[in-house]
Amino acid sequence: MIISEKKPVEEVVGFLKDSKKIIITGCSLCATTCKTGGEDEIIEMKKLLENEGKEVLATKVLDPSCNYLKTRKDLKKLKKEIKEADAILSLACGDGVQTVAKVAKVPVYPGTNTMFIGEIERVGKYEEACKACGECQLGWSGGICPITKCPKGLINGPCGGAKDKKCEVDSDNDCAWIKIYEKLKEEDKLDNIKEIKPPRNFRKELHPSKLNLR
Repeated sequence: MIISEKKPVEEVVGFLKDSKKIIITGCSLCATTCKTGGEDEIIEMKKLLENEGKEVLATKVLDPSCNYLKTRKDLKKLKKEIKEADAILSLACGDGVQTVAKVAKVPVYPGTNTMFIGEIERVGKYEEACKACGECQLGWSGGICPITKCPKGLINGPCGGAKDKKCEVDSDNDCAWIKIYEKLKEEDKLDNIKEIKPPRNFRKELHPSKLNLR
């Protein structure tokens, strides 16, 4: 899931300082789950902008905001409002914002900061889980990602700097390699960490990436 957080109100208002008529869009998936871009957050933002003297012409929770064809179809229903609008404020992730910007012919501004791909520990508490590196290591590591969970991204064993099982880079985090070792020991697969892994192919992390399955 794409984890996002709300941008500071001052920053959002700054984006829209020269805009009088606004459309607000959100996203039915990740941003709704993170409580940054669902129906409730759109209503809250609408009230905030109206208090700032803005006119909100329309609101729409896109389903989802990152689906180009679906977003284009949904925004066609707001054709009249978009033509009149000075700007669109998107409460989706960065991908969702860019998708709306491809479709709309008015400036599109973000209302959230996209943080990481992560898992939901509980409502309002999220943990980064994947860097989308293009070379998934989870098949040998006991389902614990050494690239994401280790700040150094080490795939051939620990750095040796851990203390009391805590990472030397960030003592709030457990050492990823101790967790990998313990998980593989539990699964009776410690031989997995004896195999030397080839160097990572960082070309797979070049941006922007594309994938065509056709």
